[in-house]
Amino acid sequence: MIHKADWKRKIFILCNTLFLTLVTLISIFPIVHLLAVSLSSNVAANAGVVKMIPVGFTLEAYKFLMEKSDFLIAFGISLKRVALGTTINMVMVILTAYPLSKEKSAFKARTFYVWFFAFTMFFGGGLVPAYIVIQRTGLMNTLWALVIPGALNVWNMVMLLNFFRGIPKELEEAAIVDGANHFTILWKIYLPVSKPALATILLFTIVGHWNAWFDGMIYMNSPASYPLQTYLYTLVTQNFNKKLLTMDDIERLKNVSEKTLQIAQIFLGALPIMLVYPFLQKYFIKGIVVGSVKE
Repeated sequence: MIHKADWKRKIFILCNTLFLTLVTLISIFPIVHLLAVSLSSNVAANAGVVKMIPVGFTLEAYKFLMEKSDFLIAFGISLKRVALGTTINMVMVILTAYPLSKEKSAFKARTFYVWFFAFTMFFGGGLVPAYIVIQRTGLMNTLWALVIPGALNVWNMVMLLNFFRGIPKELEEAAIVDGANHFTILWKIYLPVSKPALATILLFTIVGHWNAWFDGMIYMNSPASYPLQTYLYTLVTQNFNKKLLTMDDIERLKNVSEKTLQIAQIFLGALPIMLVYPFLQKYFIKGIVVGSVKE
């Protein structure tokens, strides 16, 4: 009976491994294909013969991008947005989730504020009022226009709030007996044990800021102020608008396929997120199951 159970277990592990390997290959194939096309020659890329291996290997597309100021400027704007926006988002989420995780006896206005924030999850003022606010406050064509409107993500706040509620109350009570205030409790107790949830929210926030493109189109007046994803969207949808290219750029495009250049930019745009994710993966897997800390 034991040997039969071991045999079934081995079959399950084998099938599970084969299935997950297949899913992994399916997920990796588009990325590898994009990289192969971006490293292929003009003729091979335009003919559509590139699969997983570059045909006519060349780095011309990446050399062109590294020397193209518009792409580098847009890349830098996105980096600044991620750094500033993520910092503001994390601070706002933490400072909001902590008091709302308390019992009503400890924070009498908790129910009001919970409903106040929950209302914004389902109802909004719309694009026109948001545009008017940004314009009247003088934030147009500035980095703040991309950061301030989404300073507090309510979904992330609710996720962290639920995680905080799962932390044993005895830890906080012991800290209060020792004379700790709320900031000390938050910094030395809640945050250290909430690393999985914080890493999950951090990943969501970084991806959200990095992939955002629509607000750049609305709040930025010129392509020179576009973040990377807005810049890439403009190039792809407008088929390399000549207004975004100098005469030297157009001359160099004779040696670089537009398709290859587009894919190279898309790949570079996704590369930072692909590099960050492996470092947060172990926390992400734990943090996605919110409230896993039990008394």
